[in-house]
This record gives sequence, C-alpha cells and structure tokens, in this order.
Amino acid sequence: MIQALLNAFKIQDLKKKILFTLGLLAVYRVGSYIPLPGINTQALAQFFDRLAQTQGGTLFGIINMFAGGAMKRAAIFGLGIMPYISASIIMQLLTAVIPALEKLAKEGEEGRRKITQYTRYATLFLCLVQSFFISMWLENPARFENLQIVLHPGLGFRLLTMITLTTGTLFIMWLGEQITEYGIGNGISLIITAGIISRIPAAGYQLFALLSPLDPQRSQIEPLTLIFMAAMLIGVIVGVIIITQGQRKIPVQYAKRVIGRKVYGGQSTYIPLRVNQAGVIPIIFAQSIILFPATIAGLIPHPIIQAIATSLSGRGVLYSILYTGLIIFFCYFYTAITFNPQDIADNMKQYGGFIPGVRSGRSTANHLDFIMTRITLAGAIFLSIIALLPDLISGWLKIPYLVASFFGGTAILIVVGVLLDTMRQIESQLLMRHYEGFMKKGRIRGRR
Repeated sequence: MIQALLNAFKIQDLKKKILFTLGLLAVYRVGSYIPLPGINTQALAQFFDRLAQTQGGTLFGIINMFAGGAMKRAAIFGLGIMPYISASIIMQLLTAVIPALEKLAKEGEEGRRKITQYTRYATLFLCLVQSFFISMWLENPARFENLQIVLHPGLGFRLLTMITLTTGTLFIMWLGEQITEYGIGNGISLIITAGIISRIPAAGYQLFALLSPLDPQRSQIEPLTLIFMAAMLIGVIVGVIIITQGQRKIPVQYAKRVIGRKVYGGQSTYIPLRVNQAGVIPIIFAQSIILFPATIAGLIPHPIIQAIATSLSGRGVLYSILYTGLIIFFCYFYTAITFNPQDIADNMKQYGGFIPGVRSGRSTANHLDFIMTRITLAGAIFLSIIALLPDLISGWLKIPYLVASFFGGTAILIVVGVLLDTMRQIESQLLMRHYEGFMKKGRIRGRR
C-alpha cells in the first residue's frame, strides 16, 4: 500500500489531483475555525457542554459532526454541507414521484445539469431558513438563561448570521464541486469525511485521559478493555466493508440476434443488487426524526418535557426501539424509491435479456422485487446494529460518546465508504499507467 502511494506521486497528473484535493480540504478546515462575528465563543462552548451533560444526542450534534466541529465553534462554516445533502436527498425523492423531474433525469447530461441547478437553489433556501433559526437560538438559549452567547442581539445580528452561514455553505458546496471535477474522489463526500476524521485527535485525547498511563491508579480503563476495543473496532470496520460491498448477483442471459451479417447477443452477465442499497441515508433520516422533537423539548425547562427529551435522545429503551424501527422502515422506503424492478425488466426485455428460469416482463419484475426485499432486510438489520453500537459501547464501557462514535453509526459508514471509493479511483489511475495497485491480488471495489 505504501509503495502504491509513492507511485501515485510519481505520476505528475495524479500528483496534481491529490495535492489539489488536499489543498481545498485544508481551506475547508481553516474556515471551520473562523468564528461568526458577534459571538461569545466561550459561552457557546459552555452551552454545548451543559447540553451534553443533561441529555444525549441532539440535532446540533449531527450538524456538528458533519461540519467537523464548526457548529460548536460557531464558525462561518457552522452549517457545514448538511443543507446540500438534505437538498440532494429531497430532489432525489421528488425525482421519483414527480413525472416532470423524472423525465428531466432521463434526458442525459442536460437534464442532470438542470436538476443540479435546482438542488443548488434548494440548498440556498435551506441555508437561509436554518441560519435564521440558528441566529434566533443563539440569541435566546432558553435552556440556560445565565448565558449570553450573542454580544449584540437584534435584527442586524440575525441578517449578518444568515448571510455568513449561507455564504459559508455555498462556498463549501463550490469546493466540493471543484474537488470532484479537478481532484480525486467525490468532493462532497471527502469534505464530510475530513470533518469526521478531524475529531479523531479529540477522541484520542479523551481516551488517553481515561487511560492515564502516567498514573495507573487513576486509570478508568483497563488495558484488557483497551485491547478489546481495538479488536472490536477492527471487526466493525471489516463488517462495514463487507456489507458496503455486498451484492447479490442475478444472472442474465441475452439471446442471439442477427442484424444484417452480424450476430449480436448470446452473452451472459449479471445484475448486481446491493445488500445496503440505501447507504447511510436511513440512519440520517431516523436520527433527524427522533432527535428533532428531543432537541426542541430539551430547550424547554419543564420536568415532564425534560424526561421525554432524555428518553428520545439516546439514553433509553424507547429510543432504541424507535431508532431501529425507523432505520428498517427507511431502508425499505429509500430502496423502493431508488430501485424500480419494472424498469429493469422492461430494459432487459427490450434488448433480449432474460433471467434463466424466469419469464420476461412482469414475472422478472416480481422476481427482482422478491430478492431485493429479502436482502434489504439483512442490510437494514446490519445498519440498525451499527447505528446502536456507539450508544451501547458508551454505556457499557463507560467511555465518552465522542470515542464510542467511531465504533459505529453514521461516522464509520461514511468514512469507510468514501475511503474505499477514493482508493479505487487512485488504483484505477495507477493500473492505467501500468503500476501495481494497493492490493497484489484483486482490485479494490468501491460502493458502486
């Protein structure tokens, strides 16, 4: 692997792409530390600390994770790329249910360009709405009345915050597009991954403080527990790789066709049905739906409402049951939106393809739907286990949630998937120029 990385820097074109990507990621990380004007950053950090002590996860925590900690620092990139992700998911769902957008998506490059433009407009709208509510929340942290986060509250602060946060997100979106076009990998995914990976030093420091190697008597973690955590982390990563790349290959045979003097078809291929068709989106949907009422309730100082907020924020059985149910539901929902067996069956019939032992047309669509339903259940159960692991490990081993978050959940799924895709692209460039890839036997496969 090290030799492959060294070979990547021997290729001038690939070297420029890698350095360009790293340079723009560095720009993104610098912007994550530039604070908003008019913010008392110390009071804001104190607010997040108190919030974390009194309840579990919140929507602020999700935004903060995707923004690489910029939300907690009230930086100009505080919204991160989350509005663009939300807009992309919304447009993808609308494309499947609105005939005009579905027709536009089938028009090729021109149609995709228009949908991308609509996604940008939706991102702008979401940024303005979210930044407005964030500015109001910063002015009135009702949960802790003795904290003054905003130095000079008022309409001027709200407008300035809306403009700054919206511009920051649009700039991040532009950085991602530049990385995708001129760098290596998917720019938006790499920006999210960079934000998640940036939390590793803080998690390592917390783990080191709990271990206390300089004073064994004060250590809160046993050495055997640390070894067990390392083995568990390796096992989780291996499991995520297997489920991310897992496919059910459906054999397809094409009949021979004689056109003029040439014979077409007669080939055997397969349709790859992914075990985890929905990716990480079900976890994001489930977290958002559960944590939104928990976040709102957590800001209202009432004992009953506080109890509801605690039960929905990751510290109760009710949370685990609802979380698991929503993940399984959204796995099937998103798969049904993005996977259309009837279209696949019609395309196969049009080009003379058929699944051995299955009649063309409606029978093929039912066969594909039946198989997809079964393998989606396996993927949904795996996603549920991965999503609940951080909460279970944090409560079982008594370690900070920041450390436990790298043992599962959204973070590990995104990081593993994005790194696989990026390494696959670099390996393709190496093999195209007759260099060895990262693996001596076989090749790295990405998520698609």
